[in-house]
Amino acid sequence: MQTIEAVNLKIVKEDYEMRAKLKERRIIICAGTACVANGALKLFDAVKAVAEKEGIKIEIELKHDDKGGNHLTKSGCQGFCQMGPLVTIMPEDILYTKVKPEDAEEIVKSTIEKGIVIERLLYKNPADGKVCVNKAEIDFYRKQHRYVLKQCGVIDPEDITEYIASGGYASLEKALKDDPAKVCADVLESGLRGRGGAGFPTGKKWDLTRIQKNEKKYIICNGDEGDPGAFMDRSVMEGNPHSVIEGMAIAAHAIGADEGFVYVRAEYPLAVRRMKKAVADAVKAGIIGERMLGIGGKFNLSVMEGAGAFVCGEETALMASVEGKRGMPKPKPPFPAQKGLWDKPTVINNVETLATVPLILRDGPQEYKKMGTKTSPGTKTFAVTGQVANTGLIEVPFGTTLREIIFGIAGGVTGEGGKVDEANFKAVQIGGPSGACLTAKHLDLQLDFENLKNAGAMVGSGGLVVMNQSTCMVKIAGYFMQFTQNESCGKCVLCREGTKQMLWIMNDICEGKAQENAIPVLKELAAAINKGSLCMLGKTAPNPVLSTMRFFPEEYEAHVKDKKCPAGECKGLMDVVITPALCKGCGLCAKVCPAGAITGKVKEPYVINKSKCVKCGVCIDTCRFKAINFKGGN
Repeated sequence: MQTIEAVNLKIVKEDYEMRAKLKERRIIICAGTACVANGALKLFDAVKAVAEKEGIKIEIELKHDDKGGNHLTKSGCQGFCQMGPLVTIMPEDILYTKVKPEDAEEIVKSTIEKGIVIERLLYKNPADGKVCVNKAEIDFYRKQHRYVLKQCGVIDPEDITEYIASGGYASLEKALKDDPAKVCADVLESGLRGRGGAGFPTGKKWDLTRIQKNEKKYIICNGDEGDPGAFMDRSVMEGNPHSVIEGMAIAAHAIGADEGFVYVRAEYPLAVRRMKKAVADAVKAGIIGERMLGIGGKFNLSVMEGAGAFVCGEETALMASVEGKRGMPKPKPPFPAQKGLWDKPTVINNVETLATVPLILRDGPQEYKKMGTKTSPGTKTFAVTGQVANTGLIEVPFGTTLREIIFGIAGGVTGEGGKVDEANFKAVQIGGPSGACLTAKHLDLQLDFENLKNAGAMVGSGGLVVMNQSTCMVKIAGYFMQFTQNESCGKCVLCREGTKQMLWIMNDICEGKAQENAIPVLKELAAAINKGSLCMLGKTAPNPVLSTMRFFPEEYEAHVKDKKCPAGECKGLMDVVITPALCKGCGLCAKVCPAGAITGKVKEPYVINKSKCVKCGVCIDTCRFKAINFKGGN
């Protein structure tokens, strides 16, 4: 195969910067998954169409000698997902939120043409009503430290020149001129730990693979992000795919690999498409392929769509899937560094870990260690969801407290009507379905690998689900148990059958059918599953149940002994009741009741036979007078 002549990174960077300076404004429309789902691409087309109609010069691709006009471009996720679609206008750094295609005309005529700020599209702080023109004025952005995510909402993820212009692939160029052992040593010195959840030192993993006596080695990017409420890796792949490729290429040089795979969930079609395009563009530019940047060895990279199974996030199951086998875990040792993909030494890192590597080599290990804590240097991305004012994708240094995230960046806990109330905080699920629920007493806990482990939780991939006082902790634990049971690969009896037994008991508790020994039986099952499961996904499956039993024992006692749900969420512990004063006697509830439990006379209050009622709630949804409700839970 003919070797492609590699691009000159310095020339590409200088050329792009020169072209960009010729433009008056840059209009950046967020094209992450959330914004795309809310019409961002239609908005992009609308802005372009209006500009053309009005005779306002606007370009999608920068030209060498075309002075003046405006540059319209897409970006990856800008993080503020709840406020999307987002539009950023530079150099004024104006941020418009919840923008619709029909707003395009006003944006073009007012802001792009005349520089007038449209106040109604600006973000308003819910606490004090302050209107914020740019990100620096918004706590959601101001209180973050966007390091890995810095370019995700700025550059066009489908334009390799923008990545190069931002300093991209310079770290790879530097690494290729260094000895592989030194590259491994620099990454080890930085203290970078795996962001997939385990927190194993990345440099150590690389060096263990490097020293293996084998001509064939592999590097794998684990983009199989399956945790409910987690979208950190997806956003990096969508917003800055070249950072992942650069990290993989550096790793390939460091360990002596000539082939790699990006394993992406098939449920992430946008991430898959952008990763594939980025790989193709990097090959075309001579950055990877037969000879990296014309300096280093061969590195071929493929993007593979995952099997859609949660267990494929476990490294041995992932490798089995890449090999075309059913994704099921294998015992360790041997570890992948010794015997991995097709029995060859293999490094597996997740997306965020690999995207961090070029930044470490750019800034140096010592600079990187200035962020975070002594044992957990650097930053961590989190997907904040649930009952908070501002949901979205954030990045903070390790050591940041839950209080700073929930009440600072995320704007506080919300209740009925979206009102922010600090006293309404109840718990936060961290670490995904294998993580744990933490309480108000953990709000000032500094988040890092050790502190979370000591609290009975884990960093995990980085999902944060915030819950208020209306949440039933028993029900939420049952939800996560349902997820892990569904996703069990079935290889281990204790995981396959044990989680099933735990789920049955959790359902019985929520339906008021649990026996007095339900709680001790749950604890026994959890201990057995932890001890007898092969992989960490199985071992940690009981964690949500164990953590909620530990921190909210009174709720379990109420469900089991008193047959009540303090939060009023478990329908099985409640009765469907008709309020006579509100009932108009229309009879519509009786007509829709599938169990025939409702009787009465027209224009007189109807009644419900509790022995027949199946608590489906159809009558509640049907009643136009709000006369029927669940009652008795608390």
